[in-house]
Amino acid sequence: MLQRSFLTLAAEEGSGNFVELGDIGSGPWIILIALVLVLLGIDLYRHRDAHEPSFREALFESLFWVACGLAFSVYVLVTFGDLAFGEYLSGYLIEKALSVDNVFVWSMLFTSLAIPLKYQHRVLFYGIFGALVMRALFIWLGTALLAQFEFLLLVFGAFLIYTGVGVMRHKEDEGDISSNRALLLVRRFVPMTDNFDGQKFFTRIDGRRVATPLLAALVVVEATDVVFAVDSVPAILAISTEEFLVFSSNAFAILGLRAMYFLLAGAKERFHYLNHGLGAILVFVGLKMLATGLFEYHLNVWISLAIIGAMLAAAVVFSERKNRQLERQQVAS
Repeated sequence: MLQRSFLTLAAEEGSGNFVELGDIGSGPWIILIALVLVLLGIDLYRHRDAHEPSFREALFESLFWVACGLAFSVYVLVTFGDLAFGEYLSGYLIEKALSVDNVFVWSMLFTSLAIPLKYQHRVLFYGIFGALVMRALFIWLGTALLAQFEFLLLVFGAFLIYTGVGVMRHKEDEGDISSNRALLLVRRFVPMTDNFDGQKFFTRIDGRRVATPLLAALVVVEATDVVFAVDSVPAILAISTEEFLVFSSNAFAILGLRAMYFLLAGAKERFHYLNHGLGAILVFVGLKMLATGLFEYHLNVWISLAIIGAMLAAAVVFSERKNRQLERQQVAS
């Protein structure tokens, strides 16, 4: 098989502390799923009452979710070794980075649907839960296809390069729900009211069960996540094809999206070069996948992690420089 994870290569070369993930049984999966469910339960309990999250609350929760993701990386390191640790961190960083654009799309969607801030967490909670299920299906399907059809490495690689170039060019109307088929289908087939009934997705009007705008928002959030998963899952599969590492890195990155949304949703205008950075990452992993498929060349996982981190850092640094230039121009004028 052309596509082999870095762990398999390390085992063949006899280097490092190595454990074949396919031989570990159900134990780590049970731990992972139980941990995710517990964290989701805690998050749902904390936000059982509708309220508008403050910046401080969003910051604290964002740091908490990042800490959870990094803590699980320590479990991966201790249990599976340093190469698995590197693959997990690379997957986590890619998913976290690509999710930033998803956050801004959510912001536009909620604004277009006029969803009050205090109700947005409930929509995102169930949206994230659905995203985890869909990502699991995408990952399972992707790894199964790569195992059976080696040429798909080239297809995925070319697709990521094409997508990366598109992200760098960036369409200003991205996230516009006026043409969103998912929303149109909901409004066509499900009776809907324009009024809210607390955090409920359904309510009753004159004895008739109808959907609230929160259900429409949930459907649109799920639909946009499918679009983003088409980009992010192949990107992570360029780093590792070990299902446990791919899903766990995805899961912990996605779990923190709600807090990231409330922290960053209003700051899109400050990230001038975000799309350039995200597009460059997609192009890089696409080229990496093509190199694997064509030449069986596997770039070291730590070099990959360093390159991805450098691209993100460059996007942030140049964005801040641009912000300072704009501020000086405003003062001068």
